[in-house]
Amino acid sequence: MHSTPLDPDRVVTSSPVRAAAGPQHRDAHSGRIRLSGGFALLLLCVALFAGVRLILAAMGLEIMGMAEYSALIPVVAAAVLPLRQTLIVGVANLAAATAVYGILLRDMSRASQVTVLTALAAALLISLAVCRARIAGERRLKRLMIARERLALLSEASRRVGSTLDVARTADELTEVAVHRFADHAAVDLFDPVLQGEEPARGPHRGPITLRRTAGRSASTGLPATAPPGPAVTYPQGSVPALSLTTGEPVHVEVKDAAARGCWPADPGDAGAQALHSALAVPLRARGVTLGMALFTRSERRDAFDADDVLLAQEIAARAAVCVDNARRYTRERNTSVALQRSLLPQVVPRQPAVQAATRYLPADLGAGVGGDWYDVIPLSGARVALVVGDVVGHGVHTSATMGRLRAAVRALADIDLSPDELLTHLDDVVIRRQAEEARALAGGGVAAADIGEVVATCLYMVYDPISRSCTAARAGHPPPAVVRPGAGAEFLDVPDGPPLGVGGLPFETAEVRLPEDSLLALYTDGLVESPHHGLGEGLERLLKALSEPMCSLEDACDHVLDMLVDDRPRDDVALVVARTQALDSTCAATWELPEDLAEVARARDLAALQLAGWGLTEAAFTMELVVSELVTNAIRYGGGPIQLRLIRDDTLICEVSDGSTTAPHLRRARTFDEGGRGLFIVAQLAERWGTRQRTDGKTIWAELALPPTPVPAAP
Repeated sequence: MHSTPLDPDRVVTSSPVRAAAGPQHRDAHSGRIRLSGGFALLLLCVALFAGVRLILAAMGLEIMGMAEYSALIPVVAAAVLPLRQTLIVGVANLAAATAVYGILLRDMSRASQVTVLTALAAALLISLAVCRARIAGERRLKRLMIARERLALLSEASRRVGSTLDVARTADELTEVAVHRFADHAAVDLFDPVLQGEEPARGPHRGPITLRRTAGRSASTGLPATAPPGPAVTYPQGSVPALSLTTGEPVHVEVKDAAARGCWPADPGDAGAQALHSALAVPLRARGVTLGMALFTRSERRDAFDADDVLLAQEIAARAAVCVDNARRYTRERNTSVALQRSLLPQVVPRQPAVQAATRYLPADLGAGVGGDWYDVIPLSGARVALVVGDVVGHGVHTSATMGRLRAAVRALADIDLSPDELLTHLDDVVIRRQAEEARALAGGGVAAADIGEVVATCLYMVYDPISRSCTAARAGHPPPAVVRPGAGAEFLDVPDGPPLGVGGLPFETAEVRLPEDSLLALYTDGLVESPHHGLGEGLERLLKALSEPMCSLEDACDHVLDMLVDDRPRDDVALVVARTQALDSTCAATWELPEDLAEVARARDLAALQLAGWGLTEAAFTMELVVSELVTNAIRYGGGPIQLRLIRDDTLICEVSDGSTTAPHLRRARTFDEGGRGLFIVAQLAERWGTRQRTDGKTIWAELALPPTPVPAAP
């Protein structure tokens, strides 16, 4: 923590009269030191010419020509000396000539004396006029040069400050512009909420004021002295920076001792001509809110800040404050978009019996804005799992909201166990309807064109069955998935590419492949493999290379892939899902084929009870027998062969009954005197979940039952 005390004797107000006096006095002092040699030489010439005149007069020689040389002395003084010194030299020259020619009055006529003295007096007046004109011209030229330099500095600040929408980078650009050309050291302190994209508390500020040193730069190194986030800087109440923040006006100070240099930006170890002696604090205000403060200091080798410097610093700070506020507002909007994006993505990937999965999501760089990439790991019936990755074209909150709708739609469609190609067909209809809704809203004038856009998305949907170890996939304009089989290198699965979602009119195709246990699947969005530094083909090759390298865990694999393929400032969002397949063997699943005979219902109950006894789950046998009895009875009575019963044990007990009919049953509430309609109602009451999924040769009705609680052993 840094703090600075208040010394009222050192504070200099921003009054132009008082502030301008220091530099002018310093310039005059420098001028006397620089021109004292010429002034003394011209006074010596005056005395020398007077002595020569006396000597020549004593020798009786003609001395009229000496007056002409004497007239050159004030002319030379007018060309090299200030106005006061020119006047002294000219008056001394006229006085010496008057004394000399006064001695020689007997030898010269009155007219000659008057002529000589008049010529010398006229030379003096002309020299003074020329000197005054020269000094005025020099001052005008100096003012023009200074004004030109300040305008150039102001133009450079307008061009360079605010090139990005990053608060810390904008503050560093301000110090980069100010150092060398305006100050020897510069720093920017901002309130902590500004760095988070929030608006700081409005004043007045009372008590100590704490800011964050966001940027700092020194002329000696030329490199940033502060890497954000920098240290906290506390200014006591009444200190110079606190006074500037409280009043909202720039304050500059003459630093006269080492104790007052603690909080001002400077090089450590500065001393002598390098030690700072003039400091300036300028508040950064935009839209009526104080965001922080800019600090500038100069060392002994430069003139102190004057009134024009204060105005220039105030103008630069005002423009920089607008850029900082724009970056702050963008940071807030981006944080909102990223929070919305992350809230629409799965917060935790649940444990699945089919796969072990690890996921990553990286938002785009600040300049691009948040995109519409998403992923999901969806549990399905029969211990299966669906892996989904999608990408909505575009950036911004509208894209994130569209992404959330599509993910919800995929969840709903996956819940009814559609095949991948059918799911993408229905999802394509959802996107097309969304486009029609936005077109109607735009035509009706309900929303602005900037608030909506064309909805186009890509998607990859895969279903993996851990019992058959088959993987079925379909994609809509999305990059193909990669797979790494045990003992082999990485390769891309040959999944037929369909049109992007929202195009419509074209079918989607599926590809089915059998994967051995412990195979590695990688699903990703195009932001992972596309980059300005390399083409798509090179990105795909780098992905295969990264996946082929063995990793200890899926988390390490995700990090390794991102490190190899993603730049520090990605231009597009990146979504990545890496999953390792698992298999359920015969010890976790049992299957029986049943004839179309109602007498087989009792046998099915016995088979289920024996299987649960073998699994050590006799407590769940009664409930499972009821479920098996109802489902098998319905399949035999209303479905038709072939009929299959399958039990699966994992985190839950799953009962599946398949038949040859494609007619899906419906749950209804039976009346008092109805003879049927209670079977599915009983199943729904006993099971945690139940449902129906279609197959190519019929349908499957499934129900999930909770495992009985594991008994806790008694304490000895």
